[in-house]
Amino acid sequence: MQKMKIVCGHSVENSTSDKEILKSIIDSRNIENIDTFLNPPTPLGMNLSDFGISKKNLKSLLERFKLVKNNNEKVVVYTDYDADGITGGAILWETLHLLGFDAMPYVPHRSREGYGFSKIGIDNVIAEFDPKLIISVDHGITAKDTVIYAKSKNIDIIVTDHHHKQKNKIPGKAIGIFHIPALSGSGVAYFVAKELFNYFGKVSNNFTLLAKYFNSDYLALASIGTVADLVPLVGPSRSVVTFGLRAFKNLDRIGLREIISEAAVKNKEITPYEIGFVIAPRINAIGRLDHAIDALRLLCTTSNPRAKKLAEKIGKANEDRRTLVDKCVKEAIQKVTMEKLPKLIIIDSKNWHEGIIGLIASKMVEEYFRPCIVMTKSDRFYKASVRSIPGFHVTDFLSTLGEYLAGFGGHAAAAGFTIEESKKNIFIEIAQKKADKLISDEMLTRSIIADIDMPISMASKELVSVIDTMYPFGIGNPKPKFVSEVIIDKASIIGKNKTHLKLLVSGTNNEKEKIEMIAFGYGEIYDLLNSKQKVRLVYQLGINNFRNNETLQGVVKHIEF
Repeated sequence: MQKMKIVCGHSVENSTSDKEILKSIIDSRNIENIDTFLNPPTPLGMNLSDFGISKKNLKSLLERFKLVKNNNEKVVVYTDYDADGITGGAILWETLHLLGFDAMPYVPHRSREGYGFSKIGIDNVIAEFDPKLIISVDHGITAKDTVIYAKSKNIDIIVTDHHHKQKNKIPGKAIGIFHIPALSGSGVAYFVAKELFNYFGKVSNNFTLLAKYFNSDYLALASIGTVADLVPLVGPSRSVVTFGLRAFKNLDRIGLREIISEAAVKNKEITPYEIGFVIAPRINAIGRLDHAIDALRLLCTTSNPRAKKLAEKIGKANEDRRTLVDKCVKEAIQKVTMEKLPKLIIIDSKNWHEGIIGLIASKMVEEYFRPCIVMTKSDRFYKASVRSIPGFHVTDFLSTLGEYLAGFGGHAAAAGFTIEESKKNIFIEIAQKKADKLISDEMLTRSIIADIDMPISMASKELVSVIDTMYPFGIGNPKPKFVSEVIIDKASIIGKNKTHLKLLVSGTNNEKEKIEMIAFGYGEIYDLLNSKQKVRLVYQLGINNFRNNETLQGVVKHIEF
């Protein structure tokens, strides 16, 4: 069992009402408008101007697409290869296609072209499609040089993105920039596509179909991209995901239906968990090991046989990805077996597939709880993925090392970069020295954040109902955790491999009522538990529905003796 510090900001007594507990949780999350948070407005009522996009930018977008329409020019939707980019690309390309534009999607090959715009990517687009306009999805905000290159080839660029800006790399030559950090890449694509639909859709033969899609299928796709890209579920992204999850119940999109069927979640309610751990990994897998264009084809196809075949291919790629990651993580752990770990772990291999190095980095952060850079060889360069811990903004950190990097980008918790092989060793030396100064020992202490410290007697089905008004839960709005001191009345080992615990607990003030708790993965501490033992539990509350009998149940996240 890992050592962990419990951090809890609020304590309540027995007299506190369920609604007061809810208010305390929401207040602690710095949510300004409680009513809007609990009742998110529909994305259908939001426009790009609501996100601070200027009238000039909006006019540039519409005027350029009017020119495309009038001159019958070809336009390419150039999207990223992850789940956020693919879902956003599907929304934007299909909208343009149904509006009658001569539009084609383009997904760069991860290993041959790399992330975002590249000169080789632009050349490939020209060779294949010869467009007059390219619009990006989920990238481009740092592509100053590549946009200039595209302009030299007489191609106009429109950028839609949400990633971290780098002041000296903003593509000023783009004829329009739609940069909205509060959304995912797919979220930005949704609102840009909706703006185009609102302008051009009135005279389209597909008006009714598109109107339906913006209220259903496209929201479902944008919710996948939002959850997959770990965008906080607050503000407009909360609206996208709230309404997107509802849209799964009435999907027309056979590609999504086939993914859900292949993943064996066909009869389950789709929640952020199913998106983050079942659906999105399948969309990502094909781009990690092969070419992500097949994922986009799957999301847009109208052929049942093709959807089934592509879903099977993507499911197989996901299995292969899982096997490969397990193997490479074992190799990565062997590389860092040392007496004293550096505060920033940096490991590399010439043999790791670049499509999975981000997953390796994530697993290493889970294992050692410190930021990790994983690099793999690609020609005369090394490509890297970075994952971090709370309090250490990796993209800001990389910006202080920009002189060594051929390019970088990302968020606070995740980033990527490319570096010449000749600069790798000096980069590692300087990066670790800087990290030693910036990362405190306290930052490297695992902690679990509980929302409310309360007597276990306050746990109730009524409290669960009140807390569930905060749904959907995810990044930026985790399901509330409670901490209580309890007495263990009974403990047993459960699960096929005897790896889990079932606990029956009661309060420390002689309360008669007992509550069932499930502690997944805690079977190893069974021998340490005694009847009537007093412990502190961090847990989440839910309802267990077994044979139509609803009972209160806690899910333990941490046990402190």
